[in-house]
Formats: sequence, C-alpha cells, structure tokens
Amino acid sequence: MWKPTLAAGSVAIALSLASAEAREIVGMRDARFDPGTIVIRTGERKLYFVVAPGEAIRYTIAVGKAGKQWRGVKYVEELQVDPAWAPPAEVKRDNPRLPDVIPGGSPRNPMGARVIGLGPGGQYAIHGTNMPQTIGTAASYGCFRMHNQDVIDLYARVRMGTPVVVMP
Repeated sequence: MWKPTLAAGSVAIALSLASAEAREIVGMRDARFDPGTIVIRTGERKLYFVVAPGEAIRYTIAVGKAGKQWRGVKYVEELQVDPAWAPPAEVKRDNPRLPDVIPGGSPRNPMGARVIGLGPGGQYAIHGTNMPQTIGTAASYGCFRMHNQDVIDLYARVRMGTPVVVMP
C-alpha cells in the first residue's frame, strides 16, 4: 500500500538482455496496448512497459500477497525520487513498532529509490524496495515492488497520466 507526505494476452520473448539484469525486451502478441502503457500481470509477477506496437520491456516484480491483489486501470499521478514513507494504518496495525515516517534515502525505507504513485485514490504505487529478495513473490499490501535499478529505469520512461493496466 502506498500512502503519499481485460483478458491477458500471451507474451513471447524476442530478445534477452544480459542475464544479470532483471529486465528484458520482449515481444507482445497482444498488441492492444499503446506505447507508453504499463501492463502488470500479477499471476506472472511481471510488469511490461510497452515501447512500440508488439514490443515491451519486461520487469520482474513483487505483487500483493493473498487477499491484497487487485486488478483494473489506474494512472500515474505522482513521481518521487527517494520518497519518505508514512506507513498506512493497515501496515501500522500489523507492525505497530514502525515509526510514523521513515525518511527518504534511509536503508529502512521500504519504498526504495523511486515511487510511481497510482490513482485515482493514491493507495497503491510501483516502487523500489529495500528487500530485493521479495522480487518475484507475493509480498506487499497491494503495491508493486521492483529492484531499485529497475524502478529507476522505469521512472525515467513514464510520465504523469501514464495508464497502468493490472491483470490477473
């Protein structure tokens, strides 16, 4: 969870970057998404940034844990570098020892290097993480976690208003 201070098509790998990187260029047979759209497939634990008709950059992500996943369309409504984090009430209930705010840049800050806030509502975000071992798992309260180097890359590509389509 983030607190601010359609049917799935098949995907085929077209080209892979160096194996040490978490992102890769892939072909998308489902060409209904315009370039600049973010498509998240929670069942795959993958985020796709469409770069051209039929082509996307694919990133491995962490998704919401059981009961915290959602689907639908949201839009980028906030972009932050080294964001501070104020744990939402639900997170504080589960972790009462958390401070009210963790400053941006702190190694204890779970938001990582960048936040791409989603709206309307501002409840969810795509963000980095200080827990890279969770990437590829169902670990969050509904946000989408990325390796910090990947969220920095994605952050540089998106704009305010970018559509984000979340599918099972």
